Amino acid sequence: MHVAIVIVGFKNPDDIVECLRALEEATHSNFEVIICENGGAEAFRVLRDCLPQCLRGGQQVRVVAAPSNVGFAGGVNIGIANVPSADAWWLLNPDTAPEPGALAAKVARLKLGDCDAVGCTIYKPDGKVQSHGGRWRAWLARAESIGIGETLGSAVNPARIERKQSYLNGAAMLVGRRFLSVAGTMREEYFLYCEEVEWCLRAAKKGLRLGYAPEARVLHAQGTTTGAAKDVRSRPRVPVYLSARNAVLITRDHYVLRLPVATLALAGQLLLRYGRRGAWRQLGYGISGLIAGVRNERGVPRWLT
Repeated sequence: MHVAIVIVGFKNPDDIVECLRALEEATHSNFEVIICENGGAEAFRVLRDCLPQCLRGGQQVRVVAAPSNVGFAGGVNIGIANVPSADAWWLLNPDTAPEPGALAAKVARLKLGDCDAVGCTIYKPDGKVQSHGGRWRAWLARAESIGIGETLGSAVNPARIERKQSYLNGAAMLVGRRFLSVAGTMREEYFLYCEEVEWCLRAAKKGLRLGYAPEARVLHAQGTTTGAAKDVRSRPRVPVYLSARNAVLITRDHYVLRLPVATLALAGQLLLRYGRRGAWRQLGYGISGLIAGVRNERGVPRWLT
C-alpha cells in the first residue's frame, strides 16, 4: 500500500526536519512525503532549502506553497490533491515523531477492510497519553480525548475504543481511498481546529467506519505552531477563538436542533476554563469566537487577515 504522508507547515522548518528524521525509521517504507507550507513565499523558500529531496530509504519529499494561509484543512486538501494516486493519506502534524512501527500498524489495520480511516495512540513528551481517539459530546459542543492522561503502555481495549470514538485525532490520522471518495475533503471554512472532528462526523453519516491501531504510537509536542499548549493565561487569540467558533459550527452543521443548549453549555465551559483561573483576556477570545459561530461566520477571521 502506497501512502502519501501529508504535513502542513507554518514557518516551522525545525519541527518538520525532526518529523522527517523520525519517518526515516519507519518499517513501512512504501510512502512519499508532501508538505504544504502555509507561511508565505519566504517560509516556502527556507523550508525547501533545508529539506532533502529524498529520505534515506529513497522516499520522495516534496514541498508545495499554499497561495496564502489556507489553514490546516486547506493545507491538507492541497497535499492530498498533489498525490491523487496514493492508496491512503496519512495526515501528520509537523510537531510529531512517529515510532518506527506506527505507519505499518495503521496500514495493517486499514487493510483488514472493516474500516475506512485509522487512528492511533498519540502521547506527549512527558509520557502521558494525549488521546487514543476522540468522542464528540454533541449536547456540550465538546471534544473529549479518549485515554487522556493515562500512562503510555497501559492496557487498552481496541474494540472498546472503536465503539466509543466518533472522531480521530487530526495530528496523525490515516484515511483510505474510500473515506476520501465518500466523505469528500476537509471543509476549509473551518480554517483551524475541529476540522477533523467535522470530517469524521460527516463520514459516519455516510456509513464510513473509524478504526484504531493500538500498536501505532506517535509522539506529539502539541501546539508548537499555534501556541495552544501554553498556560491558559498566556494562550494566544487564534486557538481560543477558533476552538470555540468551530465547536458551534459543528453543532450548526450536524446537530442544529441542539444549538441553543450546546451554545449555553459551551459558554459555561469557557467560564470554567478561563474565568476561574483569572484568564479574562482568553475568556473574551472564547466568547467572541462563540458569538461568531452563532452568527455562522466561517473561514479566516477578519481580524486575522
